[in-house]
Amino acid sequence: MPRILISAATAKPDAAVNYENAVRAAGGDFVTRYCPEVDLSFDALLLTGGGDVDPCHYGQPNNGSMPPDPDRDRTELALVRAYLDAGKPILGICRGVQILNVALGGTLVQDLGEELNLFHRRITADKVHPVRVQDASVLHTLYGPLFHTNSAHHQAVDIPGQGAVITARSESGVAESIELPGKPVLGVQFHPERMTGAHLRPDTANGAAIFQWFLAQCAK
Repeated sequence: MPRILISAATAKPDAAVNYENAVRAAGGDFVTRYCPEVDLSFDALLLTGGGDVDPCHYGQPNNGSMPPDPDRDRTELALVRAYLDAGKPILGICRGVQILNVALGGTLVQDLGEELNLFHRRITADKVHPVRVQDASVLHTLYGPLFHTNSAHHQAVDIPGQGAVITARSESGVAESIELPGKPVLGVQFHPERMTGAHLRPDTANGAAIFQWFLAQCAK
């Protein structure tokens, strides 16, 4: 059974419960930690959602980012680089795709702006919108050329980092996923852990497929 290191947003016991449930349902075991130090004894790394990455890490002044968590930024950047170097699978979700892109040397849109936030930013509940997907990508294999996701973010990948390719975009062009072709690495801007299991919803795709893909990479 694959063992997954889950990097959580806080040290609260239930901080990553939806991610844990999704990993368990896909057939994996896990350890959840807040600000985990690099530990390559796990089979894969899961980066969860949360607050904004400090824009100093991609060479920009603050232009709409919320107050950062320096400890989390530091530990997750180190984790991503170590797991990439080790060739181990990585799944980044929401903030996770953003920290993944920054670790690769890419940049972020610090705030989508008033209009786009109407369609992407969570206020009282997740928004829902369509996503168009690049041919031959992981998401295309799982869901085809077009599917619906939830949405709860005000930042997004801007310039992809080294080796990263944007493989899905919203109707308005906001980056919804990055992949590293040929490597077991996927980052998604949406929240598949809130699109499966007890949170399965009729207006989006089933997020379980992403976790099943992620766990399958551990066996390769």
